[in-house]
Amino acid sequence: MDIKILVATHKQYWMPDDNVYLPIHVGREGKADLGYVGDNTGDNISAKNANYCELTGLYWAWKNLKCDYVGLCHYRRYFASKNLHTSNAEKKKEAILYRKDYEKLLQEYDVILPEKRNYYIETVRSQYEHAHNKRDLDEAEKIIAEFYPEYSETFTKVIGRTKLHILNMFVIKKVLFDEYCSWLFTILFELEKRIDISSYNQYEARVFGFISERLFNVWLEKQQLRVKEVPVINLEKVYWVRKICKFLIRKYILEIR
Repeated sequence: MDIKILVATHKQYWMPDDNVYLPIHVGREGKADLGYVGDNTGDNISAKNANYCELTGLYWAWKNLKCDYVGLCHYRRYFASKNLHTSNAEKKKEAILYRKDYEKLLQEYDVILPEKRNYYIETVRSQYEHAHNKRDLDEAEKIIAEFYPEYSETFTKVIGRTKLHILNMFVIKKVLFDEYCSWLFTILFELEKRIDISSYNQYEARVFGFISERLFNVWLEKQQLRVKEVPVINLEKVYWVRKICKFLIRKYILEIR
């Protein structure tokens, strides 16, 4: 199988020793060379990285990469054979999936995805509204109704749930990936025309990356593919207490205001 899994990065970092992985410097335009493939070659949107995050890498793959299967991981996040509750980076690296693992899974499934995140006390819609700008998601919903009305019902269903595939991580057939990108970037480029992000801070300016995580779930649901959920391992320490506290602050304190 000709599989290429992008490893999106903005800095030099340890990379798995397996040619199934293709490190790509996202937001390469105007930046120093890290020694990785840059997302600023060929047809690209590298200059939009501050707003599109890893999607500049996806766009580059859509327009410039030839392979049978394509995927995306992050420099510190990979699909893994099991969930590990350890801070030992070497043990984590040993759990990362390699070519033979992907080949085996792709013989049975159409797409490999991270395990869903469960917001428990939030729906996908309310979580976005507490964490980001509500009007941006609302506008994306309007664009779907205008451009792809056959997805409107699925959109409503997906954002009304409490679980979501996040991180924009996946492995899928390139032909399906191309269809997804055509759909996704049509929506996002239109959204970019309609919303004003000039006052957004650095975090909120990543709006199109945030929106895409929700839209990916909508597209996936509509395709009715054979899905394999796989654990994701983070090579760096995750401060869960801090993350949970921030989540609760957004949910309750800001709601009271």
